[in-house]
Amino acid sequence: MQPQSSTAFSSAPTFITFSSGLRADDEGANYWLRQVTLRLRREICWAWHERGVFPGSHSDTLPPFAEKVPAILDMARFAEQKANFYRNDPTARYLTEQLGAAPAPANHAAPYGSLSWVIGQLNLDPAACFVLALGIAAAFDNAMSSVIAACLNDPVKDHPNLALAQRLWDHPEQLLAVADPAHTLFRHGLLLQNRACTHGCAALDWESQLAVHPLVAAHLLFPDGPLPDALRGISSPVESNVAMTETVHLVALRLSCNDVARLCIVPIRGAKGSAHTEVAAGVAALTKRKIVSFQGDPAVLENTGFLSALATLCWLKGWDLFLDPDRVQALTNSKSSADGRWLPLQTIPVTIFLGITDRAQLASVPQGLMLPIIEAASLTYGERVQFWQQALGTKAKGLELAIAECSRRFRFEKTAINAISAGLKVLSRSITAKDLMAACRSEMEVDIGELAQRVKPRFDDEELILPHDQSLQFQEIVQAMKALTQVHYEWGTARAWNEGGISVLFAGPPGTGKTMAAEILATKLDLPIYRIDLSQVVNKYIGETEKNLKRLFDAADVSDTILFFDEADSLFGKRTEVKDAHDRYANLEISYLLERMERFKGLAILATNRKKDLDEAFLRRLRYILDFPIPEVEQREKIWRQVVPKAVEASEIEFHYLAKQFPLAGGHIRSIVFNACLQCANGTLPADGFRGKLTMEQIIIAVKREYDKLNRAVSLEQFGPYAAIIKGLEHETNHHPRRSLEPSAARDFA
Repeated sequence: MQPQSSTAFSSAPTFITFSSGLRADDEGANYWLRQVTLRLRREICWAWHERGVFPGSHSDTLPPFAEKVPAILDMARFAEQKANFYRNDPTARYLTEQLGAAPAPANHAAPYGSLSWVIGQLNLDPAACFVLALGIAAAFDNAMSSVIAACLNDPVKDHPNLALAQRLWDHPEQLLAVADPAHTLFRHGLLLQNRACTHGCAALDWESQLAVHPLVAAHLLFPDGPLPDALRGISSPVESNVAMTETVHLVALRLSCNDVARLCIVPIRGAKGSAHTEVAAGVAALTKRKIVSFQGDPAVLENTGFLSALATLCWLKGWDLFLDPDRVQALTNSKSSADGRWLPLQTIPVTIFLGITDRAQLASVPQGLMLPIIEAASLTYGERVQFWQQALGTKAKGLELAIAECSRRFRFEKTAINAISAGLKVLSRSITAKDLMAACRSEMEVDIGELAQRVKPRFDDEELILPHDQSLQFQEIVQAMKALTQVHYEWGTARAWNEGGISVLFAGPPGTGKTMAAEILATKLDLPIYRIDLSQVVNKYIGETEKNLKRLFDAADVSDTILFFDEADSLFGKRTEVKDAHDRYANLEISYLLERMERFKGLAILATNRKKDLDEAFLRRLRYILDFPIPEVEQREKIWRQVVPKAVEASEIEFHYLAKQFPLAGGHIRSIVFNACLQCANGTLPADGFRGKLTMEQIIIAVKREYDKLNRAVSLEQFGPYAAIIKGLEHETNHHPRRSLEPSAARDFA
């Protein structure tokens, strides 16, 4: 870049930036970009002179870098010389003349949200205008970086900072006001700078990079440009009865008269898929403002600078911003969610609607920024039925009963119903009730995490053997779950019973079939079953158990689900006399659990071996209590016959004798048969088609082993004609004690 005469410059075209062809739609922006470019060019001229060298033969070369410390020490000494250079050097003098050749354009007719509009709106002085333009220029012109590095005499620093602005501006003392962290440029998010110091306070930093986010820069330069791809306009609400609640009107009034120049956050709480968007649009319709939704990658919101840029862009456009639950969830889950991410935004005068599913997601939001929470009501049963019919259109014909059942079982919102219906309508044939149920089930994904494990049912209905009374009661539970839709919504009990499901207690000694019964219910009702891991739910820290229970029930309430609480007495035990804070909170846990159990819409099954240890208030709230006794002889014989595998030949087994002599529960009988099968298996395939043959000797030995395992005494007389087998077993054990290994064998074993 060789020095040139003013004559040469006068014949050159007017330039805005270093790169040719870059020009903003806003003339005020062009003026200030040209100011930046002229001052950088003039500083390059001085850099050639100061460093005592002349440019090479190519005009696009830049001055070499010099030692930084001497250059800094010489700045004051050469200040007068620099002023004289600007007056006497032809190129520098021409550039100085160009700086004042034309006044800045007037701002009164500037496009809304343009740089000129910002200058007038914020009443920026020339120094602030120049600093902002310097940041915009770096984002607009890719050629700026090398020039900036040359002016700063540092190849690493190729982005503008306050030090560069002070060096270029004719009145450097004016930059001190712009360097204030509370300056309006920073408060409105127009300029971004890392100002965090070691003590967490706002620090004055001359060297850190000044940046204008590309989203903001684009709008300042091209205020009438297209909407960014990540933003989508939200239309006015279609159904006013969904959005126009009393709270909506209250919030809209407060937003309309809100003159405070700061961030305003409006939380909208509802289940995932609820009408968050419609509620936000309803508020915007009342305030007569446009609202846009960010639909980009949720991960980018973890960058506080991007979130700030979105807020600033919305302020420039006069928009409100809506973040749906998926985007808010990304903010909540990010590692920096609680580190004050809202603090940099709190001075930007924009309204942000947050779609949330839980109040805990607002933990990092300063309370002073929030308006009252608006509730986004979930669809009622009747609304779900109506929306299913609407979404399926003509293909809903003949599915009235299936739609009614799915509307009760699956508490879907409009988004999910639309998605499922769109997939089903692709079928070339008619939609069946089975198709609809399967589609709903595949869409349903209960996320309970580590609090529960999905159980795959193993047993068929005929495997559950109970006394007559208990068998009838079991069938009543099945009938009750199948009748919920009709009784709740056709007969009108839903309101009185809060659309509650069924809660049952299975009580009885170990091995009596409680777990089997739960799995058979899951099969008969076609419901997913989850076994609750009490070690994960119950937490020694105060308040954590309630949080786990809330998460558990909230996830399971989305659709009909079976929650199976094994060893329920450890969680549903009696409330104790309050002696300390832990007792008080333990009682609160039980009270909260009782309340959630009443509101649970699925099937809750509790199994316990210690019914007497359960809280009486809890027992009163159970719909059914089914006692599983030790089976009688008749039931035991059925169990013995049932548990023998079909591929095993068992003609020699005296089932009636075993059932009569040994009062064991079904679980123990199953264990005995399994152990006996392990001993009779020989890996061969007999000619009769059976893969193995059970004998009474193997069964009697397995019975003895089971009693030993249970630490229960059994007399030889109880084994009757098979006592000799037990005598022989004991004789062999007494006369053939375990021998120690020979040295060589011990070495081989090791």
